[in-house]
Amino acid sequence: MSEFSRLAQSLWAKKRSDDGQRLYLPLVVHLKDCENTISWLFNHWLSDGQRRQLSEATSEADMQKLVKFLGFTHDVGKASAAFQTKPAYNGDEQLDQLLIERLVQNGFKSFDGIRLHHRDQSPHALAGEAILESFGVNKTVGAIIGAHHGKPASKVPNDQIIYYTANYYQSDNDTDIQAPWRQVQRELVEYGLHTAGYRDVTEIPTLNQPEAVILTGLLIMADWLASSEFMDGDRTKPLFPLIETTQSMITIDLQARFQRAITTWQLDDEWIPAQVDQMSDPYQVRFGFHARPVQAAITRALDATTDPGMAIIEAPMGIGKTEIALIAVEQLARITGRDGLYMGLPTQATTSAMFARVNDWLKRVAADQTIHLSIEELQGKSPFDRVYTSLPKASNINATEEAAAAVTVNDWFSGKKSILTKFVVGTIDNLLLMGLKQKHLFLRHLGFSDKVVVIDEAHAYDEFMDAYLVRAVEWLGAYHVPVVILSATLPKIKRNRLLTAYLEGKYGKNYKKLLVAPPDWEDTQAYPLLSVLDGLKLKQLTHFEGQSDQIPVTLDVQRINQDDQALIAALLQQLSEGGVAGVIVNTVKRAQALAALIPNDVPLMVLHSAFLAPDRARQEAELQAAIGKDGKRPEKLIVIGTQVLEQSLDIDFDILYTDIAPMDLILQRAGRLQRHQTIQRPRGFQRPQLKIMSINGFGDYENHTEDIYSKYLLMKTDYFLKSHIELPDDISKLVQQVYDTTTDAQVPNIAEAKASFVNKVEQKQYKASQYQVDKPALQQGQSIIDWLTRRHTTVATDQQVAAAVRDIKETLEVILLQHTDEGDFLLDGRSLDKVSSKEIAQQTLRLPAAVTENVNKTVQQLEKMTWPYHAQWQDDVWLRGALVLPLDQDLNARLDKWHLSYSAQAGLSYSEEE
Repeated sequence: MSEFSRLAQSLWAKKRSDDGQRLYLPLVVHLKDCENTISWLFNHWLSDGQRRQLSEATSEADMQKLVKFLGFTHDVGKASAAFQTKPAYNGDEQLDQLLIERLVQNGFKSFDGIRLHHRDQSPHALAGEAILESFGVNKTVGAIIGAHHGKPASKVPNDQIIYYTANYYQSDNDTDIQAPWRQVQRELVEYGLHTAGYRDVTEIPTLNQPEAVILTGLLIMADWLASSEFMDGDRTKPLFPLIETTQSMITIDLQARFQRAITTWQLDDEWIPAQVDQMSDPYQVRFGFHARPVQAAITRALDATTDPGMAIIEAPMGIGKTEIALIAVEQLARITGRDGLYMGLPTQATTSAMFARVNDWLKRVAADQTIHLSIEELQGKSPFDRVYTSLPKASNINATEEAAAAVTVNDWFSGKKSILTKFVVGTIDNLLLMGLKQKHLFLRHLGFSDKVVVIDEAHAYDEFMDAYLVRAVEWLGAYHVPVVILSATLPKIKRNRLLTAYLEGKYGKNYKKLLVAPPDWEDTQAYPLLSVLDGLKLKQLTHFEGQSDQIPVTLDVQRINQDDQALIAALLQQLSEGGVAGVIVNTVKRAQALAALIPNDVPLMVLHSAFLAPDRARQEAELQAAIGKDGKRPEKLIVIGTQVLEQSLDIDFDILYTDIAPMDLILQRAGRLQRHQTIQRPRGFQRPQLKIMSINGFGDYENHTEDIYSKYLLMKTDYFLKSHIELPDDISKLVQQVYDTTTDAQVPNIAEAKASFVNKVEQKQYKASQYQVDKPALQQGQSIIDWLTRRHTTVATDQQVAAAVRDIKETLEVILLQHTDEGDFLLDGRSLDKVSSKEIAQQTLRLPAAVTENVNKTVQQLEKMTWPYHAQWQDDVWLRGALVLPLDQDLNARLDKWHLSYSAQAGLSYSEEE
């Protein structure tokens, strides 16, 4: 440490008191820790694709220099009077005084007793940006220093040192007092330049915005790691601990300290994707079955790309798109130098189901290379997912003689760092949040830029979510991230919008002049269809040899207009000799109303979102066991549910009733109709029958349906839905007829509904724009200044974040308990004091939006109901902050003007009390 002056050595970066010990960390030690850490992360943790993109902005050698410079100078703002006078968090004035005395003893004049009146105007990240730029560092690099605590400044800090001179130099005008501060700041900046390999600041490159975002994320990660004292809080596993104030800096071996820390921290191996062997069947190797013609053709087409960007796979339900995507991940990761995966799903339930499949795939990948890889599940219910919670901890697997290959959970990558895990399965929200202005967004962009991104069920997102999806895709394009999009029912307008968003993000608006594409690429209705961007070439695979391995199915479609009683009577008559009937409706209340009409002696299953999590998981398992691919099929069964039945459940109905919905969703639901072609059908069900409900007449639909879906899309669906559907041949044609505006003229009396639809879409897109980051700026010298500034609105809580990307009404999640004179119980009858807090925390559901219209008022009422449990729960990791809705002996409750009731068969129902 003798290379630093006494002034530099006397500055502190961190301090705290702990069990009578006074601890601190010298600033230069932390700067060197961060320099070493970010250099290691750049060379060993970033994917090849990320490094390649960063290096192309200048050169690999120059980027190595810049990374070191950022690491060392990131906290140069702490070499200021404003920071050095900050008190310890726990109020240890003796520790504060001890460190101030050390500063005085080593040359900072008249520092004891100083009071700075505007210290909070120069936080150290902003101060660091101002100091570097005062020495001539260009603004695109200075802004990274200013943003390393999660948010960049809203403007360049040109006036910081002028207006708040004393914050930087202790005095506004006393040159003798200012001199040590100016000297030490210059020393640290010049050392940073020298150790990085620069001769002067003019050699520091000017960055483009996408590269600056990645580097900011990397700097935040490096700073967090270099600020971690122990691995997962375990004091036997030190990373970068503070030292006692009595300890001399000279005794610290910085390189040994770093090597010990990184050896302790590095628990995962690097995945180096291998070439997918086309001579053998990769589907047989990975999944144990032979590739279907569509699967094999898409895999061959992707293997032939040299610069793959986005691949959109449109293929029928049940064709095996998930397996295509996972093989594609291995192919595209190898070609583009990525070393991870993000799989995005529409809902928590579909995420849990997909997590198990991805985990099985990853186990085989890890076994192939005999490596340890970590996986993360990013959805609110992951702590209760048995597949996820059964995985070993990365810290444990490395400490034992366990199997050479394993899939683990790495606890260091938690909270905001979760997305940095190399393999992640999560709800689509995590990807949409790439477009939301929010602190630490840089980490999210860093995490996504090293992965292949798979978006499942791409048709399932409305116009508001699509606005965020398009913005996220633009940024993925800017990072050259390969994206795989899956859908059975994708409107061509959405397909084209996603392709052009990716192209614009990667190449800018000039892509239009350079794109080489088939002449009819925007209008093709080929199905199945692969659209793949290979650099500036768009290739479309429209013909698949042998695709007839999926036997065509003709659906008989009939509109029915009956009241609920007559509807159920007709359904029961159809099932008089047996069969499995599905009834998919658009609201929970309608599902419950129809279920109540089914006689007790008729087997019934109900599935929707208003069930406790354990009840819903049990019902899904029972449903799969009964009518799943390998289920033990009952003689007779009625299944009534909502939209949850149209996504990811591999189930089979003999006959299907459905409320009218937009065409793509109708077809998704129809994908559950006679899906498994080897089943012997009961008499009367030899041809699949699709019954469409909730139509009073053309253009006149039940309120519960028009409240959910646009009347414009319902009218177009109603018009183009004929009496017979050929699957899969009609899928794309029907979807395009509904979503293509050129067909509007064919639909009678559509003008008013269309005007309303267009107006709502414009409102949604405008609303989305108020929260969004801008498109990636590809021009040279565009900095990250002002990137996250929000001017019109704020997004604070996790609930508000979800609402921000889904345009949903804010609702509340509650724990349902039964409270009686005998005590408190789970709804299955077990006493509360006999079950774990984790099990109690699983007894949740989300209250209907109607019940929580006045959220603040509802929270106050629920807090009163929760108070009896507060004392026991406030320090519990599972139950802290939970809200309780206690039900009485008969499982009823009153909440404001609402009567609520729960049953394991029907879920939560509600009605307004008179």
